[in-house]
Amino acid sequence: MVRNRLFSLPNLGAVLATGVSALGSLALLPLRLPGMELAGIAPDWPLIWVVAWSVKRTPWQGLIAGVTLGILQDALVNPGVGWWPSHALGLGVAGFLTALLQKDRLIQEDFISVALIVFAMAAISETLMAVQWSILGHRPLGQIWLDHQRLTLASAILSSLWAPLVYMPLSRLWQSE
Repeated sequence: MVRNRLFSLPNLGAVLATGVSALGSLALLPLRLPGMELAGIAPDWPLIWVVAWSVKRTPWQGLIAGVTLGILQDALVNPGVGWWPSHALGLGVAGFLTALLQKDRLIQEDFISVALIVFAMAAISETLMAVQWSILGHRPLGQIWLDHQRLTLASAILSSLWAPLVYMPLSRLWQSE
């Protein structure tokens, strides 16, 4: 009997593992172990997860995953008062652009390509955050962009170094779906 793929239900174990891994990336945010920081900045675990998820998905799936994880990250790290920049915009754009790369066709699956994609997406995501800070005007514009340079470089370097270690197990998990 041939199952119609359109109407088949996803593997419950894979769905559960995907949800747990996404929440795990959020749980790692406050973790600061020796050697995991550069200039006081830690890896952007949710960004690494969104890139790993989006590599073999459609752009809309990448966008939805990024926005969802960004909203959850905002709920964890933003204070409850006033207007604050959102991680949802940067992670959503990163997920969408990563999926647009169509990595299967353009880039061979290896450690280096995943690290380069995460580096670029970290720069884009942090730049979108700096633009939001600039629009809100909570701090002087010069200070925002000076901090942006340091933060973006440290985040991009650390996230791209950790990305292959996160991507490979998740990729194997999602191949079994």
